Amino acid sequence: MQSAPFADSIKLRSALDGMGCNVGGQAAEIIARPAFTVSSQKMDVELVNVSPAQLGLTSNTVTLANIYARARQLGFELAAAEVGPQLRIQYLDQPMGEFLTIGMEPIKTWGGELIILNVANGGAGLILIGQDGRAGAEVPAATRFVFARSHHPAPDVELVEEAETLLPPTGDW
Repeated sequence: MQSAPFADSIKLRSALDGMGCNVGGQAAEIIARPAFTVSSQKMDVELVNVSPAQLGLTSNTVTLANIYARARQLGFELAAAEVGPQLRIQYLDQPMGEFLTIGMEPIKTWGGELIILNVANGGAGLILIGQDGRAGAEVPAATRFVFARSHHPAPDVELVEEAETLLPPTGDW
């Protein structure tokens, strides 16, 4: 994914609105928080779309902390928060019914809730929504996560090779 530069989160939010992409209440709130930052320069970010089951986590539900830990073991990184809105802006042909959870550091709402982002097409149009970002939040093993692909050597080459056999090829999004 190539991120377009925005001067600030307000301009990023305006771009979403201008494209007719809906933004849910929690997503709108964290985009407006000081902890949500945007890069003022164009960046290339290589993303991977993977489920907890593909990461080797086989129970029906998995905690967010376990998903993040396993992803890091396999050489993936948490994506910057701006990946959510940037992906929403660029992924206009998202299939109906697809929800992509952004593997990111959660951002606190004004009320203190930890929220992560989800790029979705639930059938009523393209939307960016927030979801529970607590470490103990349980998510179904079939949930799709978007992580950044690391450009640093993973601590265990065998784990990376194992992950590559589990993962579909990366798309250009």
